[in-house]
Amino acid sequence: MPGLYSFSPETTEKLRKFRLSSSRAKDPQAQIYEIDKNTGEIRPKNDETYTNMMDVADDLPETTPQFIVLSHPLTLKDGRLSVPYVLLYYKPENCKTDTMYQYANAVELMRTTAGVNRLIPVESEDDVISIASKLAGDE
Repeated sequence: MPGLYSFSPETTEKLRKFRLSSSRAKDPQAQIYEIDKNTGEIRPKNDETYTNMMDVADDLPETTPQFIVLSHPLTLKDGRLSVPYVLLYYKPENCKTDTMYQYANAVELMRTTAGVNRLIPVESEDDVISIASKLAGDE
């Protein structure tokens, strides 16, 4: 189904509301998105907005890529507050090739539709849990 990826109007609106509301949050805010293999629709994995990166990591499958839209408040080394709005492209090492290509083909559409500032590939739960240090420029 390459090239046939889409968002429902509800999902597009959910992404828009998340982008606008998450920038004011005091805790990390994250939502997980997946591709429906039958329809090609990119949709939320569940209705949850996560506030803990450990919970996000716990809900990621071991063999299927996912998109994670993340707004993560942090204090930079110079003391300024920053709230990066990014897309984490989770692609585990042991995913099937056809599934990996499906997500790779949809990543630019997801990035554009979510309106994120940066795309960050992550390959493990540890990468997700420690994302704050990468966002702050420690890595």
